[in-house]
Amino acid sequence: MLLGSQLRRLREARGITREAAGYSIRASESKISRMELGRVSFKTRDVEDLLTLYGITDEQERLSLVSLAKEANVAGWWHSYSDVLPSWFPTYVGLEGAASLIRAYEVQFVHGLLQTEEYARAVVRRGMKGASEEDVERRVTLRLERQKYLVSESAPEFHVVLDEAALRRPYGDRAVMRGQLQHLIDISERSNVRLQVMPFSLGGHSGESGAFTLLSFPESDLSDVVYLEQLTSALYLDKPEDVAQYEKALKDLLHDSPGPSESRDLLRGLLQLS
Repeated sequence: MLLGSQLRRLREARGITREAAGYSIRASESKISRMELGRVSFKTRDVEDLLTLYGITDEQERLSLVSLAKEANVAGWWHSYSDVLPSWFPTYVGLEGAASLIRAYEVQFVHGLLQTEEYARAVVRRGMKGASEEDVERRVTLRLERQKYLVSESAPEFHVVLDEAALRRPYGDRAVMRGQLQHLIDISERSNVRLQVMPFSLGGHSGESGAFTLLSFPESDLSDVVYLEQLTSALYLDKPEDVAQYEKALKDLLHDSPGPSESRDLLRGLLQLS
């Protein structure tokens, strides 16, 4: 995505159309569009030809962008789990691992970055009915690997609103749910985690369209991305007008929900009842 955004900036600065750029590398206009969105892999020769077309002659700048292309083509660690993941999800894992700010609303279950191993196993078993125990365990392992980013030295800011429904819907037995609630209380104390609960008592709210995640990146060239998971696919929205709508919805959710301290009290109350 970073390389694609830089290639787009260079193309637009020269006033070159996507069609003309595609012609220069023996490709279609749509492929240039996919390259600029970071949706396809990059051939070194194509990047070099585009840089020539865009008038980039400085060797250091060319080397930097060509190196970025080679780096972009290296498969992430999560690709080894592709056999147990839906086709659209590896893209999300890559974006999540590159984000400096992750904002989310969840209503069905606890967000994957906050799930305990036992709770995650119950969720995966429910979602992968008929899968082998080995495949279930591989999916759970991937989820636990993703969570390491949240507590690493380069951890992102993570702001999440959990609907009370996600906390009351049982996955696993009583002990699993108690462990999950206690984990939420504990991890919400981390300085990079802002966890709020949207209680039933507040009635309707701006999360009426369902769960969503907003990803923001440290590179200024990269636009925010909204991730929407569906039954058979996922949507990645990056148009400013779309992102703005979801940012407003999340801002309202954060404003309307009890704050982090009050939300911990709600979690403690649910723990006592479980």
